[in-house]
Amino acid sequence: MQPPEFWSRNTWSAQLISSALTPIGYFHGASVAWKHRRRKPYRARAKVVCIGNLTAGGSGKTPVAIAIAQMLQAKGIAVAFLSRGYGRRSSGAIRVDTHEHGADVVGDEALLLARIAPTVVAGDRAEGARLAERCGAEIIVMDDGHQNFSIAKDLSLVVVDGDGGFGNGRVIPAGPLREPVQQGLERADAAIVSGNGTPSLSGFARPILRARLASDQRLDGQTLIAFAGIGRPDKFFATLRVQGAELLETRAFADHHVYSVAEIATLKDHARESGARLITTEKDYVRLNADDRSNIDTLPVRAVFDDPAAIERLLAPMFEKSVVGP
Repeated sequence: MQPPEFWSRNTWSAQLISSALTPIGYFHGASVAWKHRRRKPYRARAKVVCIGNLTAGGSGKTPVAIAIAQMLQAKGIAVAFLSRGYGRRSSGAIRVDTHEHGADVVGDEALLLARIAPTVVAGDRAEGARLAERCGAEIIVMDDGHQNFSIAKDLSLVVVDGDGGFGNGRVIPAGPLREPVQQGLERADAAIVSGNGTPSLSGFARPILRARLASDQRLDGQTLIAFAGIGRPDKFFATLRVQGAELLETRAFADHHVYSVAEIATLKDHARESGARLITTEKDYVRLNADDRSNIDTLPVRAVFDDPAAIERLLAPMFEKSVVGP
C-alpha cells in the first residue's frame, strides 16, 4: 500500500478529503477498542514481548524486534518470532524455512526474522504461539500485533516513527493511524521513537526510548540507483546518503511491492546506462526471484538504542526464563 498524500499534507484539499473520511476512521478506531474489551486472550507458557505500532507501516518495528531478540539471546534465552506474515498467500501456522519458503509463502519480514531466530507466521496468533512453544521458545517476540488481542502480552512496546510521527493524527482511512493515539498508548508499557524527529507523546507517563537505524557498511564515493518498496522509502534513501552514497536516482514503490520482471529489467537498464549500481533494502531483496537478484546490492541496517540500559531494564523481568514443556 502506498500511503495517500493527504495522510501527511496540510493543504485545504488534503484536509477536505481527510475530514470526509473521518467518520469511517472513528468506527475503525472504535472497533479496536471493542475487540480489546471483549478479549479472551490465550496465555502462552512462554513470555510474550510485543513490538507494535499505531500507524500503517514505516515505523521500523522489524529492526527493533530483531535488536530486542538479540539482547534476549545474549542472556541465553531461547527466542522465537511470531508474525502474521503480511502479504503471504499461505494459511495456517507455519515455521519459516528460509531454504524452502519464499516471501509469497511466509511474507518478506518473516524471512528476515528467520535469519535471527526460529520464526512462526500465523493469522491466528494463539495457534502461532503454540507452535513457537513447540520450537522451544522461552520468550516469543511478536513483530506487530499491538491491535491483536488473541494472545496475552507480558510487555508491549510501541514503535513510533520519529520523522513521520502520526501523520495528520486521524484514523484509517482518514489518516495513517490504526487507532487513536491515546487509546493505543494506554496499552503500551513503553514507547520507542525510531529516528531523529520528536513526535508528540503528550500525556504518556511511561518510558520513552530512542532508537536509530545504523549500518556498518560505508558507501563513500559509490554512485547508486536506489529503489525500495517499504513503508517509508525516503528513510532508506536518507540512510544511504548518510553512509556516503551519491544517489543518481531513487524509485519508491508501495510497501511490500511485488516486483515484476519488467520493473527489475528497467532498473537494471538504467543502472547499466548510467554506470551506477543498484541497491535496495534487505526486505525488498528477499521478495525478488533468484534471477533478478544478480547485480543488486543491499544495505544491511540494524536498530541501535541510544540508551541500551533503559531497554534492558524493561526486559529484565523477561530474563527469568519461562519453563516451556514438551
